[in-house]
Amino acid sequence: MNKGTGGGFFAAAYSLLFYTFLFGPLIIMVITAFNSSSFPRITPWECFTTDWFSVLINNDRLMEGLGNSVIIGIGVMFIGVPLGLAGALALSELGPKLRATLYTVLIVPILIPGVVLGISTIVFWGAMGRGVGAGYDSLFFNGMFLTMAGQVTFISAYAMLVFIARLQRFDPTLTEAALDLGATPGQAFRKIMLPFLSPAIGSAAFLTLLASFENYNTTVFTILSGNTFTTALASKVRLGTDPSLSALAVIIIGITLVGAMVHEAHTRRAEVIRTGTASRSRIYGNPVLKVLVHPAAVLMILLAAIGYTVYQGAQYDSSVCTQGILDEKLERQRILREEQRKKIEAQRKAQEAEGGAAETFSKPKSPSAFGGAFGNSGALAPAGD
Repeated sequence: MNKGTGGGFFAAAYSLLFYTFLFGPLIIMVITAFNSSSFPRITPWECFTTDWFSVLINNDRLMEGLGNSVIIGIGVMFIGVPLGLAGALALSELGPKLRATLYTVLIVPILIPGVVLGISTIVFWGAMGRGVGAGYDSLFFNGMFLTMAGQVTFISAYAMLVFIARLQRFDPTLTEAALDLGATPGQAFRKIMLPFLSPAIGSAAFLTLLASFENYNTTVFTILSGNTFTTALASKVRLGTDPSLSALAVIIIGITLVGAMVHEAHTRRAEVIRTGTASRSRIYGNPVLKVLVHPAAVLMILLAAIGYTVYQGAQYDSSVCTQGILDEKLERQRILREEQRKKIEAQRKAQEAEGGAAETFSKPKSPSAFGGAFGNSGALAPAGD
């Protein structure tokens, strides 16, 4: 009994510490996004405000980097996914020895540091450009192209790993049967292989997009004079941060929660349809609730709630509270300056009083420029003189 109680307490304490460590920073960032303090902090709390979202949106460098990251991510996704699929299919058709060799070659870019990939990408494509006589305004010296090329070299390997894991459960006799029945290799691929790989294609596309979006080590070299969202964020943090980054965290958390809820609704609906328990379900058996729990309906409801929240936040005016806090700070500074002035004045008067007392009991100063060292020279003369 005591062992069970102690084990349960330890498990509860460990779970509390684990989730505090996991979600504590996120909760802190969400709170600091709505504090009017110019530095991200929870205490002392000043005023509730939504102005930091406007500061984030009006940051031209961040918004330009966001657009570049989206373009680069989509480009890497459309290039990396087919390359990863081709590598996975090639590995599935080779013998064990050759497969191990090719797998090592294809997986090596993941193990190479991003700094090395970035520098080597610039050197390689720069040499190619100079070799063909291209100018510095050509594609070979374009930061967007170099970033896509550098990221594809290792992100396509991520996609390949996803496809390899999916192909391990594929039955090759299905395509053999299709070929025996007169289907062409292209038809067998489109009608059998692609439907089987469709979940892996979606996962690989999402993975490559995120890997491209968050990459920094390679991108910081290949983007040249431009910037992406991650490089712009890094430079902003290096030069000094403010709660607009917390506002960015709130937006990312909101998008993640919306995606998770919609995915959960889609998964539950697919499970109910697969098991055929819709008619016996209390929710899916009700026509109204069935519509409300549809993934599209869940998405529309969440977007409507977010839109209403954003509209209400935009209408909130925190200028009166912010001005009051500013006036309070200025008054506190004035009081501190006055106290400092009085303290300095008191010290000056005390020093003057000590100086006057010292002059009263001291000897008269010698008019000699040597401080009286030779003022009594007669006393030092010989007696015979």
